[in-house]
Parts: sequence; structure tokens; C-alpha cells
Amino acid sequence: MLAALSILEDIAVEKQLSQLVEILPDVKVFGTTINKMITDITANSREVVQGSMFICLRGAHVDGHKFLHMAAERGAIAALVENVPENIPRSITVIQVPNSHQGMEILAPYFFDYPSKGMRMIGVTGTNGKTTTTNIIRLILRRAGYKVGLIGTINIIIEDQIIESHNTTPDVIDLQRILYTMKSAGCDYGVMEVSSHALALNRIAGCEFDCAILTNITQDHLDFHKTFDNYRDAKSLLFEHLVEGNKPNKNAVFNMDDPSSAIIKERTKVKSIAYGKNHTNDIYPLSFIVGAKNMQLRLHTIAGNMSLKLKITGEFNVYNVMGAVAAMIAEKINKEIICSALIGFDGVQGRFQLVEAGQPYTVIVDYAHTPDGLENVLKTGRCITKGKLWVVFGCGGDRDNKKRPIMGRIALRLADAIVITSDNPRTEDPEEIINEIFKAVTNLPKGKNVLRITDRREAIEYVLEHAEENDVVMIAGKGHENYQILKDRTIHFDDKEIVVDYWKGKVK
Repeated sequence: MLAALSILEDIAVEKQLSQLVEILPDVKVFGTTINKMITDITANSREVVQGSMFICLRGAHVDGHKFLHMAAERGAIAALVENVPENIPRSITVIQVPNSHQGMEILAPYFFDYPSKGMRMIGVTGTNGKTTTTNIIRLILRRAGYKVGLIGTINIIIEDQIIESHNTTPDVIDLQRILYTMKSAGCDYGVMEVSSHALALNRIAGCEFDCAILTNITQDHLDFHKTFDNYRDAKSLLFEHLVEGNKPNKNAVFNMDDPSSAIIKERTKVKSIAYGKNHTNDIYPLSFIVGAKNMQLRLHTIAGNMSLKLKITGEFNVYNVMGAVAAMIAEKINKEIICSALIGFDGVQGRFQLVEAGQPYTVIVDYAHTPDGLENVLKTGRCITKGKLWVVFGCGGDRDNKKRPIMGRIALRLADAIVITSDNPRTEDPEEIINEIFKAVTNLPKGKNVLRITDRREAIEYVLEHAEENDVVMIAGKGHENYQILKDRTIHFDDKEIVVDYWKGKVK
């Protein structure tokens, strides 16, 4: 069931303002007394409640200092600032620090009693595979009898209660609030997708991880990180900090078929477990047979061999399974429990998800929005296609534009029929995004077809109309998302719904 956000809002935390002031470096206090009780902290003036401390952050577009008076009107009794306002609201004690971002990173974990230190924490980072890997880990841990919380791209799960996610990794205050809620609910484990943005921006400040997994690092987010080396260095931070803290049994898990793993492994000071195709690894596949809806996989592991008939498919999922298995072995989970949980795992929403609407061909919806992700799903699609392999995809606006022609070349190489369309264009002109993809799909080989249909619904419906029996239709880029972000608004849009609605009425 989808729980309301009240599960996070109902938690009761409080600290004396004097305690918060004490842990901050280079602090100055202005205004009324520090002998007052703070019952919440937030950097969003709209979320201020009676008893809050409002943190004034300077952002690229918004300066939180401008909203201090609004926060006071809503009930804030303290504010963390870099610049002291001329007219301090009478109800507020102003705490000045040199850098309010750094102050927030100190305050948030302390305010919520460092919840990560009271649970085992597993972090999964990488360009692709994080969501599936974390969900496999959650299922295995629950099968082993542990209470588990999960933070990921699709949702936040606290045992059986589900909350929709807005960021892969929440900001530092929200993250500590979520972890506190998990700990208060009795969770033994917190399992997290850890994004490169979160690592670079230190959203995980105050978190102590026990196990970290690297799935892969391929081109993505260069609009933010600028270079691939910067992107890899951000991912590396999760592993470099593993050694910190006092909890026992720290482990790092590496996909050794990814070139970045060897580099990051050298920077890691805890025990490591390696997985990949090479038989020198701790975990490697003895064999796997990929089907349209399932896969048979035999694994060698340091806990003994495993024979698995899985309800997920694709070579990329072999890697996701190996990463999860490695982490669970590191956490000393029994091999039989790992196997029984894996056999019952039936995938994640929007990750190589088959859509059954009564159509005579196969339709798959996937979140693949990077070159590596698109190549992985199309390779698997190629393996299960007896007829023609179709792909519908676009690229997001205001994101790394260098990957657009790369994805075009991948689609041209692996698919028979390509329809290039919009993804989430955001503030960019969708026609210009499509133009950049189209640079790579000229001089078509015989038998290949490429179309551009800007409207995503029209693009999907065109393929659904023209696909034939034994064909496979891959709708890539949005996966679990049920919205589309346009220049001036966000609209409801769900690739799966488009397929179902199209075939509604056609099937008797």
C-alpha cells in the first residue's frame, strides 16, 4: 500500500537549541535566548512548523535568507544563516555560521540521533542496476527475518509501507528523517541507492555505511560532473568513507568487468568481494540461459554454487544478481535463504517489465536512459526476438547531451526499427533533442527503418499499430515514471498505460 507522507511527519524529535549551537564551529548567536526546544529542522520555508529551525541556504537560483521572515510567521523559532538580517524577527534566535550548507550537514545527523549508526547500512551506487539490486537485497534480508527500509529511485519502503520518491537519494535533512523513521520502526537494515549527485553534494553526510556495491560506471550526468573522471571520483567517495565509524564487518563489492572498479578498489580500505565473468572473481556465472520472461543461472560463489531459475531475464540482470549475492554473503546470510528469495523475485516496476495487454507481440517497458542501459536492454531484446526488434526512445532535456548520438548509434546497431521521440524535454526544444540523436542514424543499412515522431504517445501508438507477431517492442527511457516534464508543465504520462489503452477494445 502507498502510505501518506505522514509516516515521516508524525515522528517526534526534539533538541535544545543550546545543544545544536554547541556542535557548530565558528558560531555566533543573535536575538532571543538559546534555551528553547527545537522540534524540527528544514531548509524549505513552506515546510516550517511551530518550533522549527529554518536553515537559510544559498542556491543557484534561490537564496533562503529571503524567506526568513516568512519562516518566522509560520512558527520558526530559530534560523541558521550566513548573513544576519537587519531586522531579526522577535520570535527567532539567529545562529550565524560561515557556511549554512556545512552547518546543515552537521546539524541534521545530530538532530536525528545519527540513525545510520543504529542499523546495518548497505549502499548501492553505479550508473545502471541500482534499483533492481537494492530490491533484490531487500527481499533476501526480509526472507532472512530482518526488518528492512529501502530508499531508491522509485520509492521509499519502510517494511510494508511505501512512499513515492522524488530523488534517488534525498537531501541531507530528508535522508536523516527517513533513516530515523526506519530506525524508530525497528528496522535492522537500511538499503539505499546512492547517486553520484548525492555523493558530490554530500547529501549522505553523517551516514555510516557497512557495505557498498558498485554496479558499473558508464556515461551519464556529465552535465553536472563535466568529466567522466569527476563522475567516477564522486562514486568513489562511498567506498573511500566505508572505513569510517565503529561498526564491524565492513565490505566493498565490485563488478570487476567494469574498468572503474579496479581504480576505486585501490582507494578502498576495507575487505572487498569481486564479481564478474572471469573465474578469478569470488562470484562468477557458470552458465546462464536467457528467455523472454525468465532466466536459468548457475553461479559460483564463495558460499557454494547456486542454481537459480529466475523470473527476471537479461545478461544485465546476471550482474545485478551477482552484486546482490555478494553483499548478502558479506552480511553472512545463509546460502539457502539467498536462493529461495532470488527464485521468488519477479522484478521491479519499469525495469524490463513485460506489458500484457492481449497483443500478439511482446512489449517491454524499461527505464534505460543511458547508452549502457539502452545497449543492455536491446541486447536482451535481440536474444528473444524471432521477428523484428522495435525501439521507441528519446533523451531527456537539460541533461548530458553528449550521450544523445551515442544512444542513436546503439539503437541503429541493435534494433530493426527505431522510432525517436520525446522523453522529458524539460526546458529544451524536443525537436532539437531529436536532431542530436538523429546525427547518428544516417546512412541506414538495408532493412533498417528510422522514424521521428515527436509526440511520445503518437510514437508508441505507431509502433503498436505496425508491430507484428513474433516482434518485440522496447519502449525505453521512462520505465516506472508516470509523468512527462515539459517546458511549462508536468503532465501525467505512463508508457504502460499507453499500451494497455491502445489495446483496450481491440481484444475481445
